[in-house]
Amino acid sequence: MPSVPLDPARPPRLDSLTGLRWWAAFGVFLHHMTNLAPLPVHAALSLGNYGVMFFFVLSGFVLTWSAQAISTSTFYWRRFARIYPAHLVALAVAIPVFYSLTPAAEDWWVKPLDLGVLLLSVLLVQGWWREPTILFSGNPAAWTLTCEAFFYALHPYLSRVLRLLSTRRAVGAAVALIGLSFAWRFVELIGPGLLPGALPWPIARLGEFLLGMCLAHAMRTGWRPRLPAGATMIASLLLLAVIAVTVSTPWLAPVEPVIRPFINEWMLVTCAALITAVAARDLHGGRSLLRHPVLVRLGEASYAFYLVHATIIYAVLSVVGRQLGPIALVWYPLMLAACIVAAFALHLLVEKPMERRLRRWGDARDERRRTARRSTGEEPDRSRELV
Repeated sequence: MPSVPLDPARPPRLDSLTGLRWWAAFGVFLHHMTNLAPLPVHAALSLGNYGVMFFFVLSGFVLTWSAQAISTSTFYWRRFARIYPAHLVALAVAIPVFYSLTPAAEDWWVKPLDLGVLLLSVLLVQGWWREPTILFSGNPAAWTLTCEAFFYALHPYLSRVLRLLSTRRAVGAAVALIGLSFAWRFVELIGPGLLPGALPWPIARLGEFLLGMCLAHAMRTGWRPRLPAGATMIASLLLLAVIAVTVSTPWLAPVEPVIRPFINEWMLVTCAALITAVAARDLHGGRSLLRHPVLVRLGEASYAFYLVHATIIYAVLSVVGRQLGPIALVWYPLMLAACIVAAFALHLLVEKPMERRLRRWGDARDERRRTARRSTGEEPDRSRELV
């Protein structure tokens, strides 16, 4: 199949990755649904929490893949326009669900109202604490936005270093990051206390973002992984099945020592393989169900879906309680439909229009500054970088 021409200044869209984003968001949804409607396959559904890892790797990949020659300040403003308005609205909706002046003991997810802690979530700094009442303050799902904000702050500077690497060295750096993750876990297993204590989540998850950046830079400069996308997806599903089964099945005990202790690392490999294989297929013009318009639209709304799904699940939980037995299965399509409707409302009414408005305002401000510099004979702005 012919490859899609690659313009270094504006690489092509990779819509299959957008479709893949939806499945990662759906996995996180399944993980949280186990609190409302537990099923016998609880262990498998709980693996959906690794959708967060996928988002971190994908974030580094997409930001690096789509990098343009803009100033660092413009990059920061566009990231703010992208994530903050929807976050603020989702936070306002979440507060009545997760806070009370007199929380009931049986509602373990409801916390006493604390304006100081809530302010941390407004500013997106709550993720720097490991204490659950702070980490999951405000909208519990938004702790990941603290990590993203940290990644965004570093991205322009990491990009400058990354551009010094050749294609081969960028691939080597990606492999080294995965190897370092396995090595770190191995040292933790054989020598508790040899490594520093629990790091703040933004620092602990930085390697995932860096991995995505290295993979994107390698692909921008010509690397194409020889991973058939279909086979990679099947292998990923098989790995998920093995991981889920080893948690509860004694007859898989022989492989348990190399699977269970390293679940996080095997999932990191899976995320990297899926992203690069799917991206390469798009670049080669291959057919992909992930580019189906429905999946792409769901992927575009996946950020909003991520922000609202836990709030809706726990709001229903507070009313109906845990749903046990066969009835539990009925709640999954009902809750999925409710979360999708709410997500598209947030996406279409807040996220997209506010992003457009804020970006237009930022672009107009940048143009006024450039005009002012030209009129006064100042040197051209040399702060524009590929970010």
